[in-house]
Amino acid sequence: MRKKKWAEGFRKYLETEVQVEYKACLYFFAILFFYCCYLLFQGVYAARILYMAEMIFTTYLVGYVQICLLGNFDEGEHFGGREFLSAAGCTAVYTLVSYLCGWFDKRKDATAWFAAFLLFGYACLFLVNKIKRGADTKRLNELLTLYQDKGRMQSARAGLEEEDGKSD
Repeated sequence: MRKKKWAEGFRKYLETEVQVEYKACLYFFAILFFYCCYLLFQGVYAARILYMAEMIFTTYLVGYVQICLLGNFDEGEHFGGREFLSAAGCTAVYTLVSYLCGWFDKRKDATAWFAAFLLFGYACLFLVNKIKRGADTKRLNELLTLYQDKGRMQSARAGLEEEDGKSD
């Protein structure tokens, strides 16, 4: 029994880690994309590695908060007031860190655009997850139908074989 509890706990831990990795990669890419676009518009063609390290560290931290404290809101069934407040809170964290670390040269206009970009990103990711969930549900229903049809065919075959055995 003790081994089973440990295995269940370890499985849950791994699931959380995979979800955090997924979020960290997605949001890091989004933040890095915005940062690189900002640099390009400034005529700069090199990005600071220290800033990228700060970005990835922040995405992991916010990913844990999203999953462990905020109920994984961007993968939920609906996006209501609670989810919007969660997205706004996470956006505020990213925006504050970006300003304090100087990712956008402490320019308030660029930082405001960054916040808007992140809120838009949360809404898009919610929609993408909802579409993916719908596609997964459709595929599972198709597989279930195939499985049920296969079971009916096997039952019908067994019934025919039984009748053939009686007629001999």
